[in-house]
Amino acid sequence: MLSADGKQMANRRNQRKYRKKQPYSRRIITRSQCRTSQGFFERLPAEVFDLILDYLTVSDVSVFSMVSKAISNYIVSHVSTLSWKKKMVLWKFHQCSSTKDELSAFSHYRSLGLLFKRCTLLLPTKDRLKFMSSRLSQVPCFTLDQCTSTSGCLGFACYGMFLQTLIAGWDELECHRVFNFLCEITNLTRKIETVVTSKPGSSPHLEQQVRNFCRKVLLDPRQSRQDSLFWLTCILKPWPMVNQARLLFILYGPVQSNGELGWQDVCVGVVAQCSLWDLAKAIILLYSDTNAKDWTADTVLGIVDEMAVLPQPWYLENMARLLILCGNNICYTVLASKAINGRLFDISQLLVFIILVSEKDGYCMSWSVKMMQQLCNVFPGAPEKWSFLQSMENMLSEISMEMYELIMSGNRNENQETFQNLCSLLNACAHFHTEIMYMFLKQG
Repeated sequence: MLSADGKQMANRRNQRKYRKKQPYSRRIITRSQCRTSQGFFERLPAEVFDLILDYLTVSDVSVFSMVSKAISNYIVSHVSTLSWKKKMVLWKFHQCSSTKDELSAFSHYRSLGLLFKRCTLLLPTKDRLKFMSSRLSQVPCFTLDQCTSTSGCLGFACYGMFLQTLIAGWDELECHRVFNFLCEITNLTRKIETVVTSKPGSSPHLEQQVRNFCRKVLLDPRQSRQDSLFWLTCILKPWPMVNQARLLFILYGPVQSNGELGWQDVCVGVVAQCSLWDLAKAIILLYSDTNAKDWTADTVLGIVDEMAVLPQPWYLENMARLLILCGNNICYTVLASKAINGRLFDISQLLVFIILVSEKDGYCMSWSVKMMQQLCNVFPGAPEKWSFLQSMENMLSEISMEMYELIMSGNRNENQETFQNLCSLLNACAHFHTEIMYMFLKQG
């Protein structure tokens, strides 16, 4: 029998033998292996994390969402809460009375667009649009039917700022999906069909809705001509030419003081230059499609011709003013197409009113003379050119006599305006013929 001391000695010898049998190994533990699988923010209680996000601005939250996928997912959940929507999305669009308030609202929704863009960075386009729609669908001023104020509301403008920021950098295919998605959730296609197939002015409220949504959400926020052309093409292209002309007028035509479109204003009286400027810029935009992928010169001229008789033939001074605003190329092309088709009467009328508008609006009369020279070159021979010049001079006399007869037989208030027009026309004729004489003397 071994004593207690002997047993302890034996156990120690056995332990030393066992240690000698084990091979020596050195294990290196990295710093990342020492950490837990969760980060600092992920280990925070949800309530504390929500408090942190509430203290951050929208811009800071959008930057924070790019830290990790887990944080991004949590922020997505946070922005989906009703309390966050009430605080950040539901804005008082009808109470922005100053420019400072408007700029603040635009800046806020630009930041929201950036936040949604970064939060949904890893999602496909369809899911990103659904996410956006689900978070913004409860805003009445972002829809076509629910806003109670058609004028003075910043809802569509803020929505356009948000959307522009969200889809910045997306390719055309993705932007087509955006347009189709918006048409689906707003029923925009059906509303456009209603206004372009019904009698002009019969649905003034719906025309205002379509104009405000398309302009403020899709067209006006675009910073480049190419982007504006893309969205305008998306809106116009699905429709026949007659409907395209009507829709273009709805989008860019002159507006009355009550917000309704001036369908009759362009037909019965003189419209101010500033009221036609947006329409002229839209025509220039379509005409300047350098790739001619969607809009050819003939197509644009066809739209202009269709528009000139909506809802009735335009007052010629308005048509002449629109052509001058469209620039030399478009004006010449419209007149030259009429010359090729032998429409001397139409050309003569338009040229007389172009001369009148040049005088009234302060344009250089030499431009009108050069335009007449270019049109003369369209005619093949001397007899045709002489017929054109004779037709134009006769038209000057006829319009002057018509104005004189109106003065002699009309209302006193109407007489005052007609008398001013007659004086302007006589001055215009004098300056026009002076420029022609100067041109011939200079050549001689």
